[in-house]
Amino acid sequence: MGRSVMAKASVLFVCMGNICRSPLAEGAFRAEAERLGLEVTVDSAGTGGWHKGDPPDPRAIAVARRNGVDISGLKARQVKPDDFRIFTHIYALDHDNLRGLLQVAPSDATAEVGLLLDLVEGHRGRAVADPYYGDDAGFDVTWSDVVLAAQALARRLADEGWARV
Repeated sequence: MGRSVMAKASVLFVCMGNICRSPLAEGAFRAEAERLGLEVTVDSAGTGGWHKGDPPDPRAIAVARRNGVDISGLKARQVKPDDFRIFTHIYALDHDNLRGLLQVAPSDATAEVGLLLDLVEGHRGRAVADPYYGDDAGFDVTWSDVVLAAQALARRLADEGWARV
């Protein structure tokens, strides 16, 4: 059912360190939301703070760039309790980070929290491939995963009546 008052959606993508998967998801979703004309706030974060302030992994930047998306200006940050009230949707990229999110969610959280690939038909329960310890080809697999999820999420938000620009 569509919303009677059009609101602005806000989406946060979360992985462990916020340098590979979640910035790729942020970039893919920004591009898809723009393509569909959705007015949405988008960000990414990590459950851990090891890379706070760092740019995405160079391999993530490269795969996004090859696909027409620039994520080079993003900076890693850690999830904070306010995120659960600021964002309407928070998506973990794997089960461990979903558990971590649910453990730190404040009691007054308002965000919908879930596993990103649950949005993609036939991918329910799957984690987005973590390319960090592998070779460059792993980043292509991750990009494919986040693009599928970005398309599904953007369609869902549009169908639910979130604001368009």
